[in-house]
Amino acid sequence: AVAVTPEERLQGGIIAAGDGSRLREAGFAMPKPLVPVAGVPLIESVIRNFVAAGITSLVVIVNERERDCVEWARGRFAGLHLEFIVKTTRSSLESFLEVTARSGTGRLLVSTVDAWCRETDFVRFVEAARRRPPQATVLAVTPLVADEKPLWARLGADGRIVQLGEPGGNLVTAGMYLLSERIRLLRPPPGLGRLRDLLGWLVRSGEPVYGEIIQTVVDVDRASDVAFAEALVAATTHSAVGGGAG
Repeated sequence: AVAVTPEERLQGGIIAAGDGSRLREAGFAMPKPLVPVAGVPLIESVIRNFVAAGITSLVVIVNERERDCVEWARGRFAGLHLEFIVKTTRSSLESFLEVTARSGTGRLLVSTVDAWCRETDFVRFVEAARRRPPQATVLAVTPLVADEKPLWARLGADGRIVQLGEPGGNLVTAGMYLLSERIRLLRPPPGLGRLRDLLGWLVRSGEPVYGEIIQTVVDVDRASDVAFAEALVAATTHSAVGGGAG
């Protein structure tokens, strides 16, 4: 785990209020946050990632069909400070704003529940994001396009995002965001329908928005995404077992 002082400690937020209809249609009977990848539910994977990064206070939003996730997570992570919002929202942006409004002062790290990545990669992202200016917004971006509706990004030489949501990017956003306290207090203009619209508005407004690269992140929306993530787990396990000086 990452060692941080109390004043440096980040708060965490998890957006887990999506409908999960494509996974249900593929035969997954449980709520989306409890869909397992290599035997580990998505919500457990992301909470483990937060803990590995030194974050033990989390606000989690689930929809009203996912109430079972609340007691499951409380039982599984009894030592953490978990605050749940049970609300069926109209969009990812509404879920995002619910989580950010419930969080206290300081910087906030938010992840979607279906942004699956290895723990070590998540920790590296958090460490890199923390080194950016305190007033910056930092997005995880990846060259691995495992998302059916990718949000393309292009970075400048200093890592600042110069283009978001337009053709021609060479990276895609990966569902993880480090937000300054100031950004969370901004009032977005009316008419923004999705979280990606808010992020695009920040970039166009000249806000300092940076990207930090994670090589492998899978947006788990379909059965094929679960299989892909499980293949990555198997490859990682095989590499660790094989060892050797490559």
